Amino acid sequence: MTTGVPTPTPSRPRRSRLRTFLPLGVAVWLVLEIWLLTLVARATSGFTVFLLLVAGFVLGSVVIKRAGRRAFRNLSLTLQRAQGGATTPGESGGRGNGLTMLAGLLLMIPGLISDALGLLLLVPPVQKGVSRLAQGTFERKMRLAAPGSVGDAFQQARIHRPDGKVVQGEVIRDEAPSEPGGHYPPLNR
Repeated sequence: MTTGVPTPTPSRPRRSRLRTFLPLGVAVWLVLEIWLLTLVARATSGFTVFLLLVAGFVLGSVVIKRAGRRAFRNLSLTLQRAQGGATTPGESGGRGNGLTMLAGLLLMIPGLISDALGLLLLVPPVQKGVSRLAQGTFERKMRLAAPGSVGDAFQQARIHRPDGKVVQGEVIRDEAPSEPGGHYPPLNR
């Protein structure tokens, strides 16, 4: 039975700008990559373009392999330091491994624009600048995160009680499960 009063429909949340413009940006990037490859192929030959793409792939795989080895070595040194072992002087910090791996990935993606961006990310001052920019953006987003959002999950744990109160804290169980099959009883008794 209708009463003539429209029922309120829940409004959908607005899409973020990134989610709106990312597909368009990827499409434009792909078109530019293909256009640039055809220009180079016309100016030289298709075999030269093929060699450029293979060289980019090989260089990218070498860069990723070196960054992975460096990250593993830094992890091993950190674990040795935590266990009280001696470390060698002059060891490099673990900074920039993620950006170096991103540079290798960009080199492996077929295309000249992605290769140029990958080579640019291999330059240490550019790596430092991008790292500072990304860290500042991440910290700003974490500060602006609304309570109860994913960003807030990094900062606190909440237990919701049946009466609606929220108790902040951590649940630690030391006893073995009393239920058959190893299941714990629910927390809200």
